[in-house]
Amino acid sequence: MYYEIVPMDRSHIPQIAALERECFTDPWSERLLEDALFDPQASFIVAEDGEEGNILGYAGLHAVLDEGYIDNIAVAPDARRHGVASALLDVFCRFGAANLAFLTLEVRKSNAPAIALYEKFGFQQAGLRPGYYQRPKEDAVIMTREFSEHP
Repeated sequence: MYYEIVPMDRSHIPQIAALERECFTDPWSERLLEDALFDPQASFIVAEDGEEGNILGYAGLHAVLDEGYIDNIAVAPDARRHGVASALLDVFCRFGAANLAFLTLEVRKSNAPAIALYEKFGFQQAGLRPGYYQRPKEDAVIMTREFSEHP
């Protein structure tokens, strides 16, 4: 499967919003995604099919000073298990290694494939947020990757 990782732009927003609705029970709206384009602390990237321009996945990061928070990583169901999530996460981990003290995120406790992916990239379980997710109600696992050298 061929794809390119590119910065999110306005043309991606309708497809990303559709992917949000497909992947999450509490999806980001087109308005929230558009707001992220103009947020100097946000960076959103897209895995785009190089042939047809379809969005296979996307990821969002907010960075404040030397702290990074991964908002979402979403991959279209038919593009899963092809390295898309790994490629997106790798971009943020390389950015973190060069610029941040740590990256953190929340993931559903039942989402074993995502937890395994994060662990593969050096994230460790750092805590639990009871009842964090509402539909369905579920705890979130807080996962963090610290970087030994940062600015």
